Amino acid sequence: MKLVTYSKRGKEQLAFLVNDRLYDTNEVNKNLPSTMKEMLNDWERKEDMARMANEALKAGTTGLEGTEMQQAKVLAPVPQPTSCRDGYAFRQHVASARRNRKVDMIAEFDQYPIFYFTNHNAIQGPGDIVCMPDHFQKLDFELEAAIVIGKKGRNIKAADADKYIAGYMIMNDMSARTLQMEEMLLNLGPAKGKDFSTVIGPMLVTPDELEQYRTEPKPGHTGNAFNLKMVCRVNGVQVSEGSMGDMDWTFAEIVERCAYGVDILPGDVIGSGTVGTGCFLELNGTGLLNDPNFKPQWLQAGDVVEMEIEGLGLLSNTIIAEKTDFSILALKKK
Repeated sequence: MKLVTYSKRGKEQLAFLVNDRLYDTNEVNKNLPSTMKEMLNDWERKEDMARMANEALKAGTTGLEGTEMQQAKVLAPVPQPTSCRDGYAFRQHVASARRNRKVDMIAEFDQYPIFYFTNHNAIQGPGDIVCMPDHFQKLDFELEAAIVIGKKGRNIKAADADKYIAGYMIMNDMSARTLQMEEMLLNLGPAKGKDFSTVIGPMLVTPDELEQYRTEPKPGHTGNAFNLKMVCRVNGVQVSEGSMGDMDWTFAEIVERCAYGVDILPGDVIGSGTVGTGCFLELNGTGLLNDPNFKPQWLQAGDVVEMEIEGLGLLSNTIIAEKTDFSILALKKK
C-alpha cells in the first residue's frame, strides 16, 4: 500500500494512493480510520482491512473517483510522530566526511548503530521550508530514508524488528551547519542546527511494495535490506546519488538499539542517516580536498530541493527566508 496524508477542508485526511489518485480511507471502507495517527495506533487490526480496500481500488470495483494527487495539498505522511530519531547507518558518508576533515574513521561505527532524537514537532511534508537568518549560515539538505513504527514493542531483537515496521518514506534531515558545529563544540547536540525542520514524505510505502527490491544486508548484519536508488536535485541539477542498499546498519538493527530498555510506539519515525554523497557538507569537503579552488555550495532562499527514492516517490520542497533579521548567533557572549 501507498498511504498519503493530505489536507481536506483544513483537516488531515488519510488516503490510499492508486494510479496517481487519492482515495480517502474511510470512504473506501467506513471501518477504516481517517487519519494516519489512528491507523498506526490500530495497525495490527486494520492493516489487513486496509489491504483489501487497496486491492478493491486497484481492481476498480469501488466506484469512487478520488482526487488527483497533484491537485491536493499533501502533508507529511505521519504529521505528528510520537517521536523522531535519526540513525547513522551509511559508512560511506561517515568515512568520507572524516577523511575530508583529515581525521581517522571512528572504529566504533562498526561496533554498534547509533541515533539521536530530533524535534518531532518540526516534521514537515512537501512544500515550503521557512528558515531563519542563522539557518542560512551553511544551510544543508540530508538525503535519507526513514521508517515508521506500526506497533508497540520493547527489548526487540534485530531478527524480529522488521515486523514492527509499518512502512518506509523519504527523509530530508535539514541542517544549519554553522549552528550545528558551534553547539557541538560543547559535546552536546545536534540541537538548534537540526530542530527547525525535518521533512518526510510524500507517502508511506508498506514493506510488501518493496519486495522486488529486496537484497542481502551487509555481511554480519541482520534485517531487511532494499536496493533503492536515492538521488537529490537542487534547482533541477542532480547533486547526490546513492542506494538504500548501501546501509551498513539495517533498520532492524537500529530498531533493536532504539527499543533496548524502552518502548517504541506506533508513529515513531526513525531515519537512516545520510547516504554517501547525501549532503553539501560531505560534497563540499570532498570538492575542496580534491581542488583548493572548489567553490562550496549551500542552500539559498528560493532553492527547490527534490529527493527521489526508487519505490518511495518524489519529495519536493522550496526554501523560503523568514522576513526578519533576528539572529541567535549575534547573541553570543564575548
